[in-house]
Amino acid sequence: MNRALVIDCTKYLRNVLKVEGDTATVQPGITLGALNAALAKEKKFFPVDPSTWQRCTIGGMAANNSCGSKSIRYGLMADNVRAIDALLADGTRFNFGELPDNLGAGVPAGVADLIQSLRALGVREAAEIAARFPDQLRRVGGYNIEALTPAARAAGRGNLARLLVGSEGTLAFSAALDLKLSPVKPRKVLGICQFPSFRKAMEASQHLVTLDPEAVELVDRTMIDLGRSIAMYRATIDRILIGEPDSLLIVEFHGHEDAPLLRSLDALDEMMADLGHPGQVVRVVEPGFQAAIAEVREAGLNIMMSMKGDGKPVSFIEDCAVALPDLADYTERLNDVFARYGSKGTWYAHASVGCLHVRPVLNMKAGEDVAKMRAIAEECFALVREYKGSHSGEHGDGIVRSEFHESMFGARIVGAFEQVKDAFDPKGLLNPGRITRAPRMDDRTLFRYGPDYAADPAIAPALDWSAWPGPQGGLLGAVEMCNNNGTCRKSDANVMCPSFRATQDEQHLTRGRANTLRLALTGQLPGGLASAEVAAAMELCVSCKGCKRECPTGVDMAKLKIEVQAARAATHGLSLKDRVIATMPRWAPFAAMAPFIPNARGWVPGLAWLSEKLLGFAAGRSLPRFVGNAFHDAELPAPSGAAGEVILFPDLFNRYFEPENIRAAARVLRAAGYRPVVARPAKGARPLDSGRTYLAAGLVAEARAEARRTLDALAAFDLPVVGIEPSCLLTLRDEFLSLLRGRRPRRCPGGRC
Repeated sequence: MNRALVIDCTKYLRNVLKVEGDTATVQPGITLGALNAALAKEKKFFPVDPSTWQRCTIGGMAANNSCGSKSIRYGLMADNVRAIDALLADGTRFNFGELPDNLGAGVPAGVADLIQSLRALGVREAAEIAARFPDQLRRVGGYNIEALTPAARAAGRGNLARLLVGSEGTLAFSAALDLKLSPVKPRKVLGICQFPSFRKAMEASQHLVTLDPEAVELVDRTMIDLGRSIAMYRATIDRILIGEPDSLLIVEFHGHEDAPLLRSLDALDEMMADLGHPGQVVRVVEPGFQAAIAEVREAGLNIMMSMKGDGKPVSFIEDCAVALPDLADYTERLNDVFARYGSKGTWYAHASVGCLHVRPVLNMKAGEDVAKMRAIAEECFALVREYKGSHSGEHGDGIVRSEFHESMFGARIVGAFEQVKDAFDPKGLLNPGRITRAPRMDDRTLFRYGPDYAADPAIAPALDWSAWPGPQGGLLGAVEMCNNNGTCRKSDANVMCPSFRATQDEQHLTRGRANTLRLALTGQLPGGLASAEVAAAMELCVSCKGCKRECPTGVDMAKLKIEVQAARAATHGLSLKDRVIATMPRWAPFAAMAPFIPNARGWVPGLAWLSEKLLGFAAGRSLPRFVGNAFHDAELPAPSGAAGEVILFPDLFNRYFEPENIRAAARVLRAAGYRPVVARPAKGARPLDSGRTYLAAGLVAEARAEARRTLDALAAFDLPVVGIEPSCLLTLRDEFLSLLRGRRPRRCPGGRC
């Protein structure tokens, strides 16, 4: 029996409904990136900017009262939502926004009673709200019941949309939202401030904000080191450093003209010198460099989560906020708390508003670390109370922080939260256990890694996964590198993930597949890797390897698919169609001798129909045609090891179907001053092959044999290998290492394939 329904609005409810002046009406499933792209022609944008802007939805941002790096300038989501067209739990639909005291006859009776009860609560609890709510910009804990008070209404902040913003889906469903837009500032400069210690950076934050920047963002030493370990970010990080600083503050200035922005950078230089850090600002004015830095900053969470092994930075106190004068002392004391429990925290994000994302490194599979998590949370929140800060500063409450509302706000405020929940949702249907009446945050039955979570010992991987620690030879650890942050959902990805872009279904996303594999590897899906559920999730994966490069934690779904195919082949066998394709390296040389025979399907009546019935090749689709002039190894000399030689690797497809490509590649190499040669198999054997077709079918033993045969021929010469078929070259660079454990190809892993 299902316990809940999760509504994904991103596939169908993702449109801009209208734009009028400085207000846009949008559906909840539109991403921030898509919205701002649509607004670009109006020279406007929606200014709440989480680092996940490429994939976070406006509905989700409203649900947790998102903030982003520029909240010091534009405020929170609650400050930028003008109205919400909402569906209540009983199906009633009403537009919550600026409402007059006299609601009028057009308001449904139930809604009118609801609003009157809310306003009465605001009058009754006004003094308690003023006394107990922390005076912090970044306070998103609980419900925004301060919007119900007479003072808020008198100040123009009594908009009932403010109450729904941050309610995390517990009060209503947002069908549409009216958003406040801001004019685009087309020019930007950055100053990367370098500090010898984390505390020095924290002490400087309160001074740097007096320069009126758009944002001040922290990057700590852990982030610097982890970012450098990821190839796609290494060059950018090296470029923003002066020496080896312990921490960075990225200061942004935006505007309409360059001259005032450059003066702001001059002022930043002067202030850094006054603070004892002369010459420690990297000035960034070039847009391409700025974009590269933004990409690193936006990947901050995923960079942190790129740690291999069971110990990961865990989110449970990550967005507490304190006043800037207290920031250095608070962070230093919290680091001391981490040290007492044998952990350390990774710090990054919003130094401009005292809301730093910090995640202690813990193993959530271990009961002792779960106990540490609770102890750290209790001590952290005690520090936050001492500094009159906010225990929930950006990412909402969820289960993790809702339990602590009473200690932060007091029993009376928590009672008011419960009254709001009951007024909107008397049956408790909408996202129960969040904000009000929450379970314990350390209830392991609610964890992804519950008390019974364990690898299925019956699963033995076909490939080498020893680069990842953990059971199943590291296979489960490789799957668990997916941290569910959803970078694979972003709309402007380079490659990842083409099947999701076509379907917009979570099932066909790198994250969706990883979650399915995790369930299969831990016995939570009957049938394991060979199950129908796993097959359905992997069916549309085209093994493009876009995820391996673009996923910041390096999830390699193409390689994982080989494990799935191997498990299915071992359990269910291969269809005749799959076996024909897989064994093509063996029969293609013979087909090429008489190409009219395999090509007859395309012109002999009835053969296409027969091939569909017998083999599963759709009759309505043409197949590649064998040619009579297939490429032969003898067309190029064998390697001798002489200077200037380059091994050209003819792949299966181009060899037999489009050989002119291989011949053209040889001409290009000669024109570039090289001598193309072709490595030969043992005398009389068929041509060398990457084994890609065997891997696609899950025939790992056959692919391993091909890899040994090919590598034996290549290893005789210390020459670079080039080719024109990416899947074959990537097989040489990646899968050969996993197929031939302990035997490294001499050139390919170094980047010369």
